[in-house]
Formats: sequence, structure tokens, C-alpha cells
Amino acid sequence: MNGKRSRLIIVAAAGTLTLATAISAAAATLPAGSVAGAADAHMLTQTVHVDTLSPAQRLVSFDTTRYGVAQRQTSYESAAANAAVAKAAAQKAAAQKAAAAKAAAAKAAAAKAAAAKAAAQQAAQEQAAQQQAAQQQAAQQTTAQPATSAPSGSPQQIAEQMLSQFGWSSSQFSCLQPLWALESGWNIYASNPSSGAYGIPQALPGSKMASAGPDWQGDAATQIRWGLSYIQGTYGSPCAAWSHEEADGWY
Repeated sequence: MNGKRSRLIIVAAAGTLTLATAISAAAATLPAGSVAGAADAHMLTQTVHVDTLSPAQRLVSFDTTRYGVAQRQTSYESAAANAAVAKAAAQKAAAQKAAAAKAAAAKAAAAKAAAAKAAAQQAAQEQAAQQQAAQQQAAQQTTAQPATSAPSGSPQQIAEQMLSQFGWSSSQFSCLQPLWALESGWNIYASNPSSGAYGIPQALPGSKMASAGPDWQGDAATQIRWGLSYIQGTYGSPCAAWSHEEADGWY
């Protein structure tokens, strides 16, 4: 073998070794299991076994292969960057959607609370209006009712008018009339000098009739009101008091 051929063999061997080293380095930069990585590794492996090329051709082939690997690496990095951007955009959109949903829920809750407050205020106003209307109606009814007229006339007439206020019928007057005729003669100033009894019902003492009114000494209605109250509490009715008067001489 001459010296020129030996140098060519050495150059070819060096080129093959350099190409194999570049293939290993390029394969290490590609993701495991990727289609591009497998295809590139296959292509580079095929290139290694092409031993029919001249040293110069092998150098050109090595440069071309190295350039293709670099392009694929750049494409992979660009795809990874695009995927990261898309993921960040999706996360941002999801966050915006969640914020919008939260704001809408808060707005709906505030509207519901405002509606409930307005309904409560309206109910309170309606209740107050109903109470006011009821009070006005009661006041009108009270005003419409005629005031009870004070009994008037003679002492006998006043007494007969008062019987119904104590729940008695007018027939009781037939017993009341002789009872007080016997006691005082229906005289508002009648006074018993021995006992001190005074007035139409002969109250003993006369000052007891002050419970019916301050004018007990000279007002027939006051004296009769007190006398009828005394009869009701002691005997139950004028006829019962008259029966006691007839039997015992006093009532």
C-alpha cells in the first residue's frame, strides 16, 4: 500500500469516527421515544454504514446530517415553547372564567339580599298601615256611638232609668219605690238624727256615698247610684232588699 492510499484510509476512518461521535451527541439531545428522534437516529445510522463514499463526500454528508439535526432540535424547542404558551393561555382563560363566575355569584347574592330586605320593609309598612287603619276604624266607631245620657228627672225617674245599668228590669222599681219611700221619702237631704243615716238610700254614715261622687250630699243621681250598688252587693236586687225591710224593718 502506498503512502497516499494510507492517508485516505486514515482520513476516512477519522471522518467515520467524527460522524459517529456527532450522531451520539445529536441522539442524546432528542427526547426519548420521539418519532423525530427515532427517524434521525435511523438516518444517521444509515449514513454511518455508507462506506463507499469518498472522504470528501463523507465530510459533506456529515455536515448535512449535522445541519438537519440542528433544524429538528430547533423545531422541537419551538413546538415545546408553543405548547407552554398555549398552556399558560388556557390557565389564564380558566382563571378569568372562575373570577367571572365568582363575581356573578356575588352579584346574584347581593341582589337576593336586597330583594329580601325590600320585601321585609314592604311587609312592615303594610302591617303598620293595617294597624293604623284598624285604630282609625275603632276611633270612628267610638265617635259614632252616642254618649250615654245622664239620667234626669225626679229621683224616682232617675232611679228607674238606672235599673238597667245594674242588670235589672223595670219591674224591680215596684220594690225599690216603697223601700226608699219608707227610708227617706226619696228626699236627698233626709237625715236620721239618732243614727246619722243620710240621703235617699239612708247611707250610714252618709259619707260612704262619696265613693259614688263628691257631690253625694246634694245630688240625687250620686246618692241613687250608691244606693243601688249597695243593694246589689248586699241583697242582689231591690225586691230582695224590700223583703228584708218588710221582715226586719231595716235593710
